[in-house]
Amino acid sequence: MPPFFVLAGDSTTATQSSDGGGWGDGFLNTTLFHGATGHNYGHNGATTVSFRAGGDWNKVLSTVKNVSQAYHPFVTIQFGHNDQKAAANISLSQYTENLERFVTDAVDAGATPILVTPLSRRNYNTSTGQPRIIEDLANQANATITAAHNTGASFIDLNRESTRYLNAIGPTDAYTYNLIAADHTHLNIAGSIVFGGIVAELIQRQFHELKESGFVRVNGTLKKDVDHGVYYWP
Repeated sequence: MPPFFVLAGDSTTATQSSDGGGWGDGFLNTTLFHGATGHNYGHNGATTVSFRAGGDWNKVLSTVKNVSQAYHPFVTIQFGHNDQKAAANISLSQYTENLERFVTDAVDAGATPILVTPLSRRNYNTSTGQPRIIEDLANQANATITAAHNTGASFIDLNRESTRYLNAIGPTDAYTYNLIAADHTHLNIAGSIVFGGIVAELIQRQFHELKESGFVRVNGTLKKDVDHGVYYWP
């Protein structure tokens, strides 16, 4: 059966809008083939608490159940950008437990969960003369990996891969992916395609059958450029 990807997350997963935009639509629209498809439930401002409390998570689980006769459902789960804010009042241990509960719920609904470490922001430390990404989501990335180990779930380290690529290309090129000039968190459509492709490549590494069946495919030039740290514009 072809895969159906249900995307759960915050604005760095969500569809492009006036105040948000992530990798989700680029992934769904440019890397899925042969009947593979999905739906982006990424929600601007979402935390692991609000995504459940506001009903978004129930929509994810309902979709899983509705498509399971015709598809193999996967649920990607990426949070952290808002959970880390003081106003959210969510501890790291709480954040980890919330992710673990998402995993359990997804499995119980009949899906294969994939935990995703949070997409890097494009903020650089330029004080050393060699611009380097400020790794301000490291704690959330590590907690996501801990949640994967605790539950036995698959995970992809988008934080590491996006940081590596952004360090390689530098700030001038990285900023071309900004939703608006001063927004170093959200992605425009081109950025969604690039980082959606990175997500697809990472998923292929975990689920070889999706690549071998042709369901998930990454543009060859994008893959080569990202692998070699060369700036790519779709």
